[in-house]
Amino acid sequence: MNINVTTLPGDGIGPEVTAQAVSVLQAVAEAFRHKIKIIEKSVGGAALIASNDPLPADTIQACLTSGAVLLGAVGGPAFDSYPAKLRPEAGLLRLRKELGVFANLRPAICMPGLANLSPLRPEVVEGTDVMIVRELLGGVYFGQRSIKGDSGRRRAVDEMAYTEGEIERIARVAFQLARKRRKKLTSVDKANVLDCSRLWREVVNRVATEFRDVQLSHMYVDSAAMALVSRPAQFDVILTENMFGDILSDQAGAVVGSLGLLPSASIGGKVGLYEPIHGSAPDIAGRGIANPLGAILSAAMLLRHSFQLESEAASIEAAVREVLAEGNRTRDLASKDQPHVTTSEMGKLVATRIPAKVQVPAG
Repeated sequence: MNINVTTLPGDGIGPEVTAQAVSVLQAVAEAFRHKIKIIEKSVGGAALIASNDPLPADTIQACLTSGAVLLGAVGGPAFDSYPAKLRPEAGLLRLRKELGVFANLRPAICMPGLANLSPLRPEVVEGTDVMIVRELLGGVYFGQRSIKGDSGRRRAVDEMAYTEGEIERIARVAFQLARKRRKKLTSVDKANVLDCSRLWREVVNRVATEFRDVQLSHMYVDSAAMALVSRPAQFDVILTENMFGDILSDQAGAVVGSLGLLPSASIGGKVGLYEPIHGSAPDIAGRGIANPLGAILSAAMLLRHSFQLESEAASIEAAVREVLAEGNRTRDLASKDQPHVTTSEMGKLVATRIPAKVQVPAG
């Protein structure tokens, strides 16, 4: 198979972690005898500096003509003074819209030997394996917004809006994922206050009639946030809207030990977009201490969802588990006096554990 990927390393630690994810993809391609083509383009602050646009036209074109897109990270304090439409994050929102990716999948798993990194007691976090399905193209992040009035009397408005169709399509993705997992789906909303959430709950209940084998429950977002720290292992699939999903997925990262471990997949559009959920972390950029596992696991999701290469994706995930089980740690995962490996060393450890010889069908 031809694996064609556009990489967007971006800002801060983005280039460092993306390089390690690419090295793992290349190891997989070699082991499974696939052809791989990587094209690198700029996005975010790096693109802004080079072309005064956080999402240049040639970047969009390269993404739309590839099989998948692998993103590092965008943004940083250096760009806070830029107009909102020119900030790196605006480029990322535009990219999601251009690709049409409406379903954001964010798994949070307590990895072997890492339960002690959680702020929760190990017996509480052990066994946590939750998939957060976040709607990505609607809600308050894409609604009408304005600030009006004279200084000292200004009023700001951010609109949260959803159509039945937008809710239905993301709900169907979540139910299909739950059907392949433990068949439990928790829909998170604020239906006691928001009309958007009341419509959300109504549509989710309707879609549920097509998935009788999946157990559906509803939770208000504040209750879900509390349950995510008091009994995280109870969750299987969490379905929620854009802003709630953004917040809960970061919380889930803290629950399982480190945001550096968490990948994501944005699917449902023309081309899938894959990225670790951590930020650009400019304070540690260039020091070789960033955790590349979120980016590497995003590459596994890329193989699974954009190329339907399940065995190849599973080989990456198994390699990551093996490396961690052996006690290898990047700085964010190591205790104060524990030795840690560099970004590139962690990438190499994973890549070398991808099977050197893989049985593939002849022809």
